[in-house]
Amino acid sequence: MQKKEFQFKDRLIKGIETNGRFKISVLKTTDVVQAAKNNHNLSLLNTVLLGRTLTAAMLLASELKGEERISIRLEGNGPVGMIKAEANRVGEVRGFVKNPAAELNYTGSNTEIGQGIGLGLLTVSKILYNEAEPRTSTIEIIRGDILSDVAHYLVQSEQVPSAVLLDVSLKDNGDVDQAGGILIQRMPGTDDAIMKTLETTLEKLPTVSELLADEMYIDTIMELAGSPYTIKELTRQPVHFFCRCSPERFKSALALLSYEDLKEMEGEDQEMVCHYCGKKTLVFQKEIHSIVENAKAKLN
Repeated sequence: MQKKEFQFKDRLIKGIETNGRFKISVLKTTDVVQAAKNNHNLSLLNTVLLGRTLTAAMLLASELKGEERISIRLEGNGPVGMIKAEANRVGEVRGFVKNPAAELNYTGSNTEIGQGIGLGLLTVSKILYNEAEPRTSTIEIIRGDILSDVAHYLVQSEQVPSAVLLDVSLKDNGDVDQAGGILIQRMPGTDDAIMKTLETTLEKLPTVSELLADEMYIDTIMELAGSPYTIKELTRQPVHFFCRCSPERFKSALALLSYEDLKEMEGEDQEMVCHYCGKKTLVFQKEIHSIVENAKAKLN
């Protein structure tokens, strides 16, 4: 693989201002969002909405450790119904929507992308080391465009002054052209004026998709987004759409069903489909029979 092609692969770069006053993460998710579109056969609306949610989940996961995970779920009364994305610190991100073919009628002058989700709730859950239960925060969806809602979550629940950008652009054929995002978070004790300066900087920047389309490396985007301050790189890592579903996990999930439900499945193969990645797994009759027998034994 050529060096240039390698540098433009999906990845996350994280840095800190040289005086330690704020952290910044820049993320490219073009291939991730295209994989989600392909896996779930997403409409244009859902490609953008799920793409932004996947990008947001990965940006928030950049603050975690190891294989700690974060999930973002938006559920509303719009045609999309529900969107969920999950990411971990090692760069694995996955997600799905309830109604992948949902679309809006754009002939009306008042149609906005947020109507896809509509009114509802946004829930962020963190699965952290040494904590028995996930740490969960739920707030009302304010616009449904994902960007405004994630920014609102950061203010309401994280209570850390932050600036966030999420962007997905599409080609004429509906495929993903570019996707990515930026997250800046103030460190404790930092003057509010610095965040206001950074917000002004971000307002003047072209969109993340435009910067990526101009073949700008995420390193350069990080420098631009953090100006006029100097940024020191902390870490960088590849990012990819990845799901840990497996035949064994499907069978373990079946084993949690009641004996009566399992008995109804006996006698034929069962096709299981993963919500997150769309992968199909066939569980054969003899395997179903074995699970049923184990469930029966537990009743005695």
